[in-house]
Parts: sequence; C-alpha cells; structure tokens
Amino acid sequence: MGLPKRLTEMQMKFAELLVFGDENGPLTQTEAAIKAGYSPKRARVEASELTNPKQCPLVVKYIGELKEERIKKHEVTYEGHIAELGKLREAALRKGSFSSAVNAETNRGKAAGLYIDRKIIKTGKLEDMSEQELEAKMKQILDDYAQIIDVTPSRSSESSLPKPEES
Repeated sequence: MGLPKRLTEMQMKFAELLVFGDENGPLTQTEAAIKAGYSPKRARVEASELTNPKQCPLVVKYIGELKEERIKKHEVTYEGHIAELGKLREAALRKGSFSSAVNAETNRGKAAGLYIDRKIIKTGKLEDMSEQELEAKMKQILDDYAQIIDVTPSRSSESSLPKPEES
C-alpha cells in the first residue's frame, strides 16, 4: 500500500485542531479527531494513529510545523519587548496618561536589567520568642558575624566599629 504523498483535508483539520484548539480552548487528541470528522467510535484509535510517526509521518510533520508556527507567532524577544513597551509609553503620553507612561518606562527598565527586585522573607516573629530563645538567637548572630564586626561590648560612648590601624 505504501505511505500517502500528501495530507487529506481531515488530517490537516485534525492537526490544526490539535495544535490550535477551537473557540473553547485546547482539545485532546480524541476531541480533535471527532471535530475533524472522524467517527466518534474510532476517534481515539484514529487520533493515536495520526500522531504516530511510523503510521502517519506527514501528519506528525505537519503538527510539528504548526507548533513551530505557533511558537514563532507568540515569541517574545528582548528587542520586541522593549519596543512594545516603548510604543505603549508613547501612546500613554499622547493620551496624557502619565501614570501609565511611567509604568511602561519602569517595565522597560526592568526588562533591560536596570532595576533589581529584592524580596526579604522573614519567618517567625520576635514577639513570639521567649527570652531564652532571643538570647540564643542573638548569640548565634554574634557568632556568625564575629569575624566581620567587632562584638566586644563598649563601656564608653565610642563606636564599636573597628579602629583604623595607626602606622
């Protein structure tokens, strides 16, 4: 019998439905087969065969091409992202929406790496700790940082910062 030389209309519709879905969103292989016109009784088997590269290499190749097309259509590049944010900023300025323009410019700066978002997550509260736990925690902190700070208690009002060496 041999392999077919080209795709049928139903095979192309199956591939398109499988990759792009329908108006309600993504479809399973079986749903795509049914919507493409295959018998509901055999839809699961047909879908399995259509996605098998040994049985239907042209369909599998077409599905791969459609997926590549979808990826390129929605691809986000650094240059495109920055340009789009610039367009949004200019449109906001033309409309007098300065807050939106500032947000667009801030987002351009973030995308360019000009801003660093820093988040500090603290767990537990000092108020929930007992006096012994607080003392243990302070001792641990002093021990951990003893090499970089002077931890000797000062009896005068002088700073406890290391003093420069005299020559």
